[in-house]
Amino acid sequence: MISFNVPPFTGKEFDYMHEAVTNHKICGDGPFTKKCNEWLEKRFNAQKVMLTTSGSSALDMSAILCELNPGDEVILPSFTFSSTANSFVLAGARLIFVDIRPDTMNIDEMKIEPAITERTKVIVPVHYAGVACEMDTIMDIAQKYKLKVVEDAAQGVMSTYKGKSLGTIGDFGCFSFHETKNYSMGEGGAIVINKQKYIEKAEILREKGTNRSQFYRGQVAKYNWVDFGDSYLQSDLNAAYLWAQLEMADEINDNRLAIWNRYYNELNCLYEDGLIDLPIIPPECEHNAHMFYIKLRSLEERAEFIKFMKDAGVMCVFHYVPLHSAPAGLKFGRFHGEDAFTTCESDKLVRLPLYYKLSKDDQYFIISKVKEFFLNTSKSNEK
Repeated sequence: MISFNVPPFTGKEFDYMHEAVTNHKICGDGPFTKKCNEWLEKRFNAQKVMLTTSGSSALDMSAILCELNPGDEVILPSFTFSSTANSFVLAGARLIFVDIRPDTMNIDEMKIEPAITERTKVIVPVHYAGVACEMDTIMDIAQKYKLKVVEDAAQGVMSTYKGKSLGTIGDFGCFSFHETKNYSMGEGGAIVINKQKYIEKAEILREKGTNRSQFYRGQVAKYNWVDFGDSYLQSDLNAAYLWAQLEMADEINDNRLAIWNRYYNELNCLYEDGLIDLPIIPPECEHNAHMFYIKLRSLEERAEFIKFMKDAGVMCVFHYVPLHSAPAGLKFGRFHGEDAFTTCESDKLVRLPLYYKLSKDDQYFIISKVKEFFLNTSKSNEK
């Protein structure tokens, strides 16, 4: 069986984890954590990056730093993972879901402004599949109404929008290094702070409400509990695992892009025959090949396709069930405007296996089975 995902592994992870253990520094903010933070800051030209225990906790921190009050509203797409919503529910906000664009599956930037009320405080663009939202428009709207922008760039590490790294455009950015992501430490994430005024507060929040980071820099004589906080520090053992991949970030990225391009080129014939839709990458976006999906013609056809591929030994999976239709979505939010694309497009989407070092033989086998499904479907329709 060809798995849908295999976590990335370069071969140096155990060496670095052993080094962390030998150095007797496996808790948060050890040497490997600092290496990862510095690498991310330099590579993405970010003001401040801090590893966190997950992408979800990076979102939690962002929501808290936005200083939301009960009843405040946050605009976000319904086509996203529950973590995007949970963080703002935790902060006491009301969720306002808006429709997506069918081309990128990202939030429709033209639906944001009509959803704004006097209670709106934050916009949360989610960069689906590592393809950027239309950030210029979103940032213009945010500036016009004095709103904060939290980029959910969980899938967007190494992707750009008009040359700017995803996660560095809004007030805050959130990365994920979960095992399903392009770069992984099992469970982990990072928060990107893009405005100087939030850095000190973010450090305190991440360090259980203490000013310990200032103490270690020699800025205070002793550290104290100075504000609300929690334990968002990632273990240096996990950071050591991640560091092995960041050292090879370009190789991993190039490998994934080669697979993505092979899928696209080989399956383009099905698109030209009107049998599937392929991902669309706007010209201002440089993506990271986080995933490769196709869209079929109906929910029923997708179910048949997934079963066919599984029977052939290939795991293919659909993605999010729109949050606004889920029990918690109905409880904590509402959908503004018409659901023209969120539900119907998500019902058609299915993801093919894509991971670092997926062999060429497996790639061509997957491609052959995708084509076989549609060949069989065409024959059945002719009968």
